[in-house]
Amino acid sequence: MNASTPATASNATLAGSAEITGHPMVLSLSCKNSRGIVHAVSGALLSVQGDITDSKQFDSPDTGTFFMRVEFTTPESREAVEAALEPVREEFAMDLGLWEASRKTRTLVMCSKDGRTLNDLLFQQRAGTLSVEIPVIVSNHLELQPMAFFYGIPFIHIPVAKDAEGNSNKAEAEAKLLDLVAEYDIELVVLARYMQILSDDLCRKLEGKAINIHHSFLPSFKGARPYHQAHERGVKLIGATAHYVTADLDEGPIIEQQVQRVTHAQSAREFVIRGREVEGSTLSRAVKWHAEHRVLLDGKRTVVFD
Repeated sequence: MNASTPATASNATLAGSAEITGHPMVLSLSCKNSRGIVHAVSGALLSVQGDITDSKQFDSPDTGTFFMRVEFTTPESREAVEAALEPVREEFAMDLGLWEASRKTRTLVMCSKDGRTLNDLLFQQRAGTLSVEIPVIVSNHLELQPMAFFYGIPFIHIPVAKDAEGNSNKAEAEAKLLDLVAEYDIELVVLARYMQILSDDLCRKLEGKAINIHHSFLPSFKGARPYHQAHERGVKLIGATAHYVTADLDEGPIIEQQVQRVTHAQSAREFVIRGREVEGSTLSRAVKWHAEHRVLLDGKRTVVFD
């Protein structure tokens, strides 16, 4: 059996030489746990002169699934590595992904009026600390358009509203969104305080490819002004949860959570400020891990190789 706890192997040179050079790649996989998985993967990478720089693995005791993430360099092409791994993938019926480590994940960001989390993402993209490329921003309001212009990113306004008879244009708005996903070759959609509930159909189409952020008071403080509600109830910890979007509102597989202690001496406004800070850092970290292919799904849970 493979190890049942995370294990890390650093600077392990498969080809037996520290002089191997090449371009870095990332491999992630999941399959039913059985003997020989690590040996088979290592052998396939050896055949393409792969030099492993980091390797982590986990056996899920709940689902019997084996997870693995490997960083390595190779002088061979991505196609050659895929060909070497194909027999292994077939033998173990793996869900396997292979990426050029330098390639950035094309990300569409959705927002409404609160720009804190959007600004965190845009700043980190510009600073190079997030492995994402944001080619377009979508919003149901116009308030954050100047921020998009400041960062030089196209801003597309797709309002969601009801007419005089109470008919909503949500279906048309979501169809436009999917058109943009196709047009810009989007791999990840991030809801950065986008204050609209997505339809079940859209959630299914974006499954595993959309990340949302919400405050960690749910379900205790639903509705408007959750931080003010928390202040009124004397909450001692505030926090945020970043998760994949599913049709079950705010109940998708959790990627990251953070909390911060607050006291009775702080005002409701200070709760809001601290809460937004936690939301921004939590969402950025979840996006970073997803873009670096560190997150794998284990049923309703995630395995995160941070």
